[in-house]
Amino acid sequence: MPHSSAESDLRDTPQSNPQNDTAASVRIDRWLWAARFFKTRSLAKSAIEGGKVQVGGKRVKPSKEIRVGQALSVRRGPAEQQVVVLRLSDKRGPAKVACTLYEETAESIELRERQRAQRSMERAGLQVPSQKPSKKQRRDIRKLKSNPAPDNP
Repeated sequence: MPHSSAESDLRDTPQSNPQNDTAASVRIDRWLWAARFFKTRSLAKSAIEGGKVQVGGKRVKPSKEIRVGQALSVRRGPAEQQVVVLRLSDKRGPAKVACTLYEETAESIELRERQRAQRSMERAGLQVPSQKPSKKQRRDIRKLKSNPAPDNP
């Protein structure tokens, strides 16, 4: 029996239930594990229960079913990623396949890069000041720059 192109497209994408080609949703903990955000499903479940994963800006339970097109916010350590679900899968595959399951937003990428640059500056001992120096502090800085330190014998 010939199949329509839509049915063949469904078969080409990984689905949550191999027996049911029309499955359109997957548990969020399984998807996060399959998309390689977390090493184990239990880590994904713990992150979801801890509020580190949000769907549409709201906390969810590990059993929440996600669909293609939904926006997720995933916080891992100091970095937070805003991603859009492109494909569904409940099977963990190679990293090349896992990165095709989602797309990170441009704003999220830019924010993560800024935070990474700031952390590397802080590690190098350069802290970004929270405010401009006061007049007294500017005078002290100018004095330090103009007067070299005396040589100690």
